[in-house]
Amino acid sequence: MPNDANQKFKSELENELREILKYWKYNTLDESNGGFYGRRNFKNKLIPKADKGIILNTRLLWAFSAAGNFYKDESLKVYADRAYEYLKDHFQDPSHYGLYWELDYTGKPKNTRKQIYAQAFGIYALSEYYRFSSKEEAKDWALSLFDLVETWARDQKNNGYLEAFQNDWSPIADVRLSEKEDNSAKTMNTHLHILEAYTTLAQISKNTKVHEALENLIVLFLNRFYDETSQHFQLFFDENWHRTKAIVSYGHDIEAIWLLTEACKAVANPKLLLKTKSISVAVAKTFLKQAYLPKSGIINEVDLDTGNVDPDRHWWAQMEALVGLQYAYEFSGDIQFRNAQLDIWNYTKKHFIDSKYGEWHFRLNENQEPYTSEDKVSMWKAPYHNSRACMVVIKLI
Repeated sequence: MPNDANQKFKSELENELREILKYWKYNTLDESNGGFYGRRNFKNKLIPKADKGIILNTRLLWAFSAAGNFYKDESLKVYADRAYEYLKDHFQDPSHYGLYWELDYTGKPKNTRKQIYAQAFGIYALSEYYRFSSKEEAKDWALSLFDLVETWARDQKNNGYLEAFQNDWSPIADVRLSEKEDNSAKTMNTHLHILEAYTTLAQISKNTKVHEALENLIVLFLNRFYDETSQHFQLFFDENWHRTKAIVSYGHDIEAIWLLTEACKAVANPKLLLKTKSISVAVAKTFLKQAYLPKSGIINEVDLDTGNVDPDRHWWAQMEALVGLQYAYEFSGDIQFRNAQLDIWNYTKKHFIDSKYGEWHFRLNENQEPYTSEDKVSMWKAPYHNSRACMVVIKLI
């Protein structure tokens, strides 16, 4: 990419990062009940009595902390502190420990299940917040959540991590994150977010148990989740690592390659890093062949058994593509990755950024039309993927 195009790209990402943070600072603070509102609809109308989910709240803590670290901006501390205190006062289970899944709008527990995906995001957010605030209690809390995940969720017989538990950490029949998920005992999605959480925790704690667990996760991704034949990461498995469905998520494929790279760096294992770089280029090439449509972004997923394709475009996958393709370009020097990266960004800023109502559309159909039933703020709509991609790519450029 020529220097002038490079600088334009970087400048646009910098501007958009500021807009993202501005939206979440001025549209989500719940001054009546504390913390942050749980929902704003497509037209940015506030739903004041919407439930408050752990994923939104941990991602808010992560985003404001990461942005504070990125900018070295103490003014963001008020938002990070707000997210931290609300997490501590309302989402933390005082009896069985860990983090609740969901509260009502007043902050009372509503769904107290222990989803490992949620504990991972707690670790990730608290570790980033520690970097920003230097609060030892945040690091200690992150390490205590790590101990809970290792104690209850790590499969000592077959390796890997189980998906979910009851409030008291007893087994639960339905382990899904949402109704869209397969009810599988082990998923790539949850393992990926444990991996990113343990990466940051390893960096801030230098804890040998965290180091071991993170290295084990990297090996699982390279040897269990990655399928060399298809050049995809498989999503769903039972406890014994039998694949339960052949659905491929293109966004998770491209996200995994750069998160794995950073995990390898955190454990300082050159052998694993070399293998990860090789796999990353292969995955990125397959990603461009199957998921990328010039001037039309990244499609969502495919079922390898049936051939059924979901052509919808999700906001987060476009942004993870920007990061993953940057890594693939740096590993290979192949200009196709850079060209696709810039094209995906041009598509994203044209179709996903909502200049009328603010923030970003959640999802578009294949005709580039947004789904008006989907929210600007929700359990799954937070300033995480888009702000993180902006920060990471700006640093790399």
